[in-house]
Amino acid sequence: MSGSLYLVATPIGNLEDMTYRAVRILSEVDLIAAEDTRNSIKLLNHFHIKTPMTSYHEHNKYEKATELVGKLLEGKNLAVITDAGTPGISDPGEELVKQCYEAGIKVIPVPGACAAVNAVIASGLPTRRFSFEAFLPADKKEKKYILEELKAETRTMIIYEAPHRLVKTLKELLDALGNRRATICRELTKKHETFFLTTLEDAIAHYEATEPKGECIIVVEGLSRESSLEEARSQWDNMTIEEHITHYMSQGIEKKEAIKQVAKDRGLPKREVYDKAKEMQ
Repeated sequence: MSGSLYLVATPIGNLEDMTYRAVRILSEVDLIAAEDTRNSIKLLNHFHIKTPMTSYHEHNKYEKATELVGKLLEGKNLAVITDAGTPGISDPGEELVKQCYEAGIKVIPVPGACAAVNAVIASGLPTRRFSFEAFLPADKKEKKYILEELKAETRTMIIYEAPHRLVKTLKELLDALGNRRATICRELTKKHETFFLTTLEDAIAHYEATEPKGECIIVVEGLSRESSLEEARSQWDNMTIEEHITHYMSQGIEKKEAIKQVAKDRGLPKREVYDKAKEMQ
C-alpha cells in the first residue's frame, strides 16, 4: 500500500502561525521534502521535529519528484514544505502533486499561512474574486504579454515582488493598467508588517522617496465593470453602425441577429440600430 503526500503550510514570518497539526504531521512522516533544508532546519529545530529532510527545489523538481514518488509507492509517508507559507503555490510542489496523481498516491493538504490570501483580505480592495499572478515573468516579451492580459482583468490582482524591483514593477503596472488603486503589503506577519492602500502613481512617488524593505505583495484593483464595457465598446468607434452590421452579416449572420448584436456591442437601443439598418436598403 502506498503512502500519502502531505502538503504542509509553515509560517511566513511569525512562528506562532505554525499549527498543532503541522507539527504533528511533520513529526510523524518518514521524510520531509524541503525547498531549502538550511532554512527549514531552523523551523524543525524550533519545534523539536527530528524527521529527516531531503532537498526538493526548482532545479531538481522533475527528477526528484520521480524519486519521491518511488518512496511513496514503497509505503512511506512524505511531507512537502516550502521556505515559507503554503507549498504548491508558485513553487516546485506543483510538479510533485501532479506526479502523485498520475501514480494514484493520496495527496493531503495541511492548511496554514498563505501570503497571497493574507494580503488580499487585508488590502481594503474587493475580495470576492481575485487573480493570483505570483511574480511577473523576467522575460520582457512574456511580461509584456501578461501585462496586456491584465488590462482587461476585472478581478483584484495579487502580485509578488522583491523590494529592489518594487518601483520598476509599479511603473510597469501603471503603464499597462493606468492609475488603479493598489495596496502595497510588506513584511506580512512580522514586526514591521505594513498595508499601504494608495494608487499606483502615489505608491511610485512614495517608494522612490522611501526605499522599500522586506518582501512585497502588490494588490491591484481590477478593471471596473463599467470601464470594461466602455473599453469593449470603444473598439467599434472607428466603424459606422452600417459597417458594424455589414461586419456581422459578412460572417453569415442574418440581418435581424446582426442588428441585435450591434446594439449589444454599442450599448444602444435596438430601434436606433434598426433605423440605421433601414437606410442601408
